Amino acid sequence: MRARTRRLVRRTMLVTIGAAALVTPLAARRTPRLTVARLQYDGGGDWYANPSSLPNLLAAIRERTSFPVERTEARVTIMDDRLWDYPFLHMTGHGNVALSDAEVVRLREYLLRGGFLHADDNYGLDESFRREMKRVFPDRELVDVPLSHPIYHAVYEMPRGLPKIHEHDGKPARGFGIFIGDRLAVFYSYSSDLGNGWEDPETYHDPPALHEAALRMGINLFVYAVTSRPVS
Repeated sequence: MRARTRRLVRRTMLVTIGAAALVTPLAARRTPRLTVARLQYDGGGDWYANPSSLPNLLAAIRERTSFPVERTEARVTIMDDRLWDYPFLHMTGHGNVALSDAEVVRLREYLLRGGFLHADDNYGLDESFRREMKRVFPDRELVDVPLSHPIYHAVYEMPRGLPKIHEHDGKPARGFGIFIGDRLAVFYSYSSDLGNGWEDPETYHDPPALHEAALRMGINLFVYAVTSRPVS
């Protein structure tokens, strides 16, 4: 009963938190836009992978929480002035990621100012993503996010952590992160194919339970991102 009560309280809190989360240092000049911004990067990787994933995730957020998210994803580069408008940045792909020196500095600033990056390894991103994140934060490591962290409990209880959507090397799904103080600023879903689970069900014909688990994890990511930012 207590677990059910906690879930109801969390959902009720979204009604008031949703509005309060719009005022942060991330976009002091403009009001942040509530959508997911897909990161367009250089290096040859297919940053545009999983085309139906983000629209489906946004629809689930809109239907299941009080956040008035937009119906369409945004698409930005790191050097785009609109970057500051978006509190949730998503990147995915199967190939190489290459950031310029200016992009490294800009991404670091975005994250330090309260932005959140979700990187989803679509099988092939791992080596270059780790390399580039080491340039962004040479003094911080990608570490396992403990199962007790709020990102696994923000709206839905995910006691086992990331769902395993597709098999590749037989490795378990793992959630890595980079922390700035107590705040999780980067979440890296590895060996999970989380974005594939957000895609239209007929794309991969995954069981409904996997599609649902992926959406629940995505909702948790978004809600944590927009409610954990430092308030000015």
